[in-house]
Amino acid sequence: MRFNQLGRREFITLVGGAAAWPFAARAQSGAGMRRLGVLMLSIASDPDGQANAAALVQGLGALNWHEGGNLRIDWRWTGGDLALFERHAAELVALGPEVLFAVGSPSVKALRRQTSTIPIVFVQVVDPVGQGFIASLAHPGGNITGFNLYDAPMASKWLGILTQVTPPVARVAVLYNPATTPYADLLLRDLEAASSSIAVAVRAAPVNDDAEIEAMMAGLAREGRGGVLVIPCAFTIVHRDTIIALAARHRLPAVYPYHFYARAGGLISYSVDLNDEFRRSADYVNRILKHAKPADLPVQLAAKFELTVNLKTAKALGITIALSLVDNADEVIE
Repeated sequence: MRFNQLGRREFITLVGGAAAWPFAARAQSGAGMRRLGVLMLSIASDPDGQANAAALVQGLGALNWHEGGNLRIDWRWTGGDLALFERHAAELVALGPEVLFAVGSPSVKALRRQTSTIPIVFVQVVDPVGQGFIASLAHPGGNITGFNLYDAPMASKWLGILTQVTPPVARVAVLYNPATTPYADLLLRDLEAASSSIAVAVRAAPVNDDAEIEAMMAGLAREGRGGVLVIPCAFTIVHRDTIIALAARHRLPAVYPYHFYARAGGLISYSVDLNDEFRRSADYVNRILKHAKPADLPVQLAAKFELTVNLKTAKALGITIALSLVDNADEVIE
């Protein structure tokens, strides 16, 4: 089904107010008010981050938890800055919340260094078992549980999508930042296994700043028939405008891990619906506030995915996207 633009505008109107007020300063907690600490990946002015936060607030509201009423939410925003993860994690733990909400692997890492007792609910985390956050998906153990973002097979789906463009791609650079993507090896192993059956060469492309992104893409463009696969992490989210602009400049087809890349000019995205993920996660916050133990709450898998195809970008790049892919897209940008 194609994405309904009117529905999206209605959604933005609905959450716009909710997305704004969580970030304002709050009065001190009143008697009987419960406390939640939230550590976010993006900066507070990021509209997609605001929409995610609003979805969490909506989910909590549906379960009768209302910020400023019976629940105080302390928000901290990092913009992918590793030093801020550490500082804000310490601040949140010092406030004495009953539950902590961690967005992304760096948030989980920073918070677990500060506490082994306060319950932590995570979202936007890849391979929480492999990263050592939990014992298993079914039985997390300890004080951490949440919602798994992607498993390894998702990487092969991204690669398969990238092969559905003409001119065909012969080599794929997998772009990520080593500091914010500790699960890169998991995804790279699956990509390498998948590449052997479709005659595409896959290679790691670790980058640390905009200059390295530029150098990597320029080199790939010189080789010819190159494409880019962007792994989800704090760095690639914060630097998405640079990544999209450089892919366009060097005329490289790219597949992205979140819908907001394609809406900002990226070629194709296939992703978990993050707003749905944040909204669903409110259920675990609710259960823990009602005295459930994280160790007894199995990690949930993603339930809703969305494919976005930007035909405007395809035309600018001189690329044709397979009709079957376009027909199956949830949103087509023309």
